[in-house]
Amino acid sequence: MKTRYMNLLTGLFAGVLLLLGPSAAATDEAADAMINQLTTEVLAQIKADKSLRNGELARIVALVDERIMPHVNFRRMTASAVGPGWRRASPEQQKRLQDEFKILLVRTYAGALSQVSDQTTVAMKPMRAAADDREVVVRSEIKTGHGDPVQLDYRLEKTPGEGRGWRIYNLNVMGVWLVETYRSQFAQEINAKGIDGLIGTLVERNKANEKKG
Repeated sequence: MKTRYMNLLTGLFAGVLLLLGPSAAATDEAADAMINQLTTEVLAQIKADKSLRNGELARIVALVDERIMPHVNFRRMTASAVGPGWRRASPEQQKRLQDEFKILLVRTYAGALSQVSDQTTVAMKPMRAAADDREVVVRSEIKTGHGDPVQLDYRLEKTPGEGRGWRIYNLNVMGVWLVETYRSQFAQEINAKGIDGLIGTLVERNKANEKKG
């Protein structure tokens, strides 16, 4: 059950980011207002778009490249997931890690979008942050129409003048932060096989996921 929710909410995270394209980059705004508006809009978009719900990978990859990456600190996300080994990696290894990690997440998004239903809604929680905070946590709940609401929180960093003034660098699903979850997995691979071993594991996992898709 938790895995299903993890996939659903990771997909919603992707969906929120689909709307963070150049047309949305007018002025800076409060982080919670940004997440609230974008999440509401993207739910409507997913519900109305069968191809997104069906997880058409080519379209999702194109959207990720065009709209998601400019508004996520993906280098920071990857470095945090890799942990101390990131500093030991060469520039080429860092690029490969980012590329393979991106593919892993995109395929997760593609499979998760189909789980959004007409009953899915989002409720925002009050944000505790000072006006000059450079990093904030935005908390929300996903109501799926069955069962208890599911926790979905975002960590964002302030980027004045860029996009809507914030970039997402981590996601919390049901009390578990996405980056920390991968960090534990990646650390085991690095300890056993080194950076190249982790890259190889990601390549094989992505190939396996491609065959499943």
